[in-house]
Amino acid sequence: MEEEPREPHNLAELIDVIEAIESPSGRISFDEVLEAAGRRSFGPLLLLAGLVTLIPVISGIPGVPSLMGLFTLLVCVQMLIGRRTFWLPAWLRNRTVDSNKVRKGLKWMHKPAQLVDRMLYRRLSFMVGKSSMQLIAVACLMLALAMLPMEFVPFSANLAGVALTLFGLALIAKDGVLAIIGFLVWGTILAGIIHYLI
Repeated sequence: MEEEPREPHNLAELIDVIEAIESPSGRISFDEVLEAAGRRSFGPLLLLAGLVTLIPVISGIPGVPSLMGLFTLLVCVQMLIGRRTFWLPAWLRNRTVDSNKVRKGLKWMHKPAQLVDRMLYRRLSFMVGKSSMQLIAVACLMLALAMLPMEFVPFSANLAGVALTLFGLALIAKDGVLAIIGFLVWGTILAGIIHYLI
């Protein structure tokens, strides 16, 4: 029986497992990234969506922010209805991107990732408990719905990526302080959207 890949426990580990994906065709599929990151837990999936949306070289590809919004939406809905494993449609899993762009985008993330990971601690566990995880799922679902129009507003999708990354890191590191910061960023995005609509 094939052993399940170990899920990343911080940002640097997620970057490492994605960089380790072999791509003889010069393309990396989203399914390969999911397999490396771990497709069974909410935290790593949020972190993955955040990282992809955060990196300009990758998120700047037309359609990527919208795809990450759809991915986040599907994961959050399944989280809220209590699914133990996350289902994604084949057309989304089979989407590919140039492996050179992926590695170029990840390269500049190494030093920031190390800095972020040094600040991760297990604290304020009530903010990453079961009830709080439901709130995080609702917040991320709202972000996902907003990501399609965000694609047409420069850098707004990257800000959504910051929030998703914070929530994902909070869950995998059991760091409630990051969850609080994630909610603050989420609130800022929400206030900006409301202000823009008014």
